[in-house]
Amino acid sequence: MRFPRSSGVLLHPTSLPGPFGVGDLGPQAIKFVDFLVAAGQTLWQVLPLGPTGFGDSPYQCFSSFAGNPLLISPQRLVEHGWLDPSATEKVPAFPPDEVDFARVIPWKSALLELAAQEFLRRASTNDRARFEAFCDTASGWLDEFALFMALKQHHKGAVWTRWDTAVRRREPTALDQWRERLAEPIAIQKFLQFVFFQQWQELRQYAQSCSVRIMGDLPIYVAHDSADVWANPQYFQLDDDGRPTFVAGVPPDYFSATGQLWGNPIYRWDALARDGYGWWVERLRAALAMVDMIRLDHFRGFEAYWEVPASEPTAVNGRWVKGPGAALFRAAEEALGKLPLVAENLGVITPEVEALRNEFGFPGMAVLQFAFGNDAQALTFRPHNYSGELIAYTGTHDCDTTAGWWTSTGRGESTLSQDAVQADVSLRKNI
Repeated sequence: MRFPRSSGVLLHPTSLPGPFGVGDLGPQAIKFVDFLVAAGQTLWQVLPLGPTGFGDSPYQCFSSFAGNPLLISPQRLVEHGWLDPSATEKVPAFPPDEVDFARVIPWKSALLELAAQEFLRRASTNDRARFEAFCDTASGWLDEFALFMALKQHHKGAVWTRWDTAVRRREPTALDQWRERLAEPIAIQKFLQFVFFQQWQELRQYAQSCSVRIMGDLPIYVAHDSADVWANPQYFQLDDDGRPTFVAGVPPDYFSATGQLWGNPIYRWDALARDGYGWWVERLRAALAMVDMIRLDHFRGFEAYWEVPASEPTAVNGRWVKGPGAALFRAAEEALGKLPLVAENLGVITPEVEALRNEFGFPGMAVLQFAFGNDAQALTFRPHNYSGELIAYTGTHDCDTTAGWWTSTGRGESTLSQDAVQADVSLRKNI
């Protein structure tokens, strides 16, 4: 798909200013759209918007369909009459320049639970009808997600492979019993999703009215500790106890001598293919209902992916395995039409990967900070080598800021944050 020539800013909503310890979808998000308009920008790129799990990373979410309740604006809840104004008057002294998730999450979760209980007790007939309509429309993922989160809360945050055996294995009788037992926590989870998507769509509609398009971000892999994997184990390479047998990563390269071991479970692409890639089609459908275009993370993994035995301590002893290739995108385009995707084609890119990207007309990426290293790939990131069909970045979410990169001791060399690498190692220890 061809995109009009445009420019914009990458900023995740958690980075917006505000009084509640973490950026949200309230007034400051509207002001940011106004800023983009005043600056002549027409794109706002965000990171994945799902409910964050391990390490508070948007690339390790409890669901690839749900929204992150931390992004809900308390001010908007007050405006709707679903939260008493007094609940927002005594706010802890959160840091002004960073998100202290360890303090924000319990405080804001309690605030959101108050709003949910107020809504469930006293919602107007019209509001309740809208809530029930949302639950019905989103039931394909919402029912399982709400149950998953309620169960996770009941099990004190434990990974689902450590839950009671019957519910871990999704025995129907056990699931029915838990749905009845956890009816109130399930309803609260559904309310939070209802509010998130209401606030998000209001923000998106405002952006559209200002001719600002929103670019989302869709990771190729999902977190092991997620409703996606728990509810669909047949689509992932797991053992009888639900633990991954093979995990995702990338081989050694100029960023890391031992590669990157992400720890996400590998798909059973054969099972997905037998079902017409239906789960992936619905994932793309849900994402495109939220944003105008999508950056498809780790695009090269759709052509071939690095598979590592789950017992390995690093990504060194992996192997390349062929991915679904064009079959997945043909199935998606047959169901959804032309896909407004941008391919994140960074890393070890082969002619086969570029052929797949070109077949569907997905623009690639070029990163200015990567242009000044000593490796051969740096040449492709130098502006005079750019082709027309790409998105040019100064840096990505894994990079230092451009100002920080330029003034650092190692300026002029490609840099990548090591936080993600360290998180990958820690993640595997918690599976």
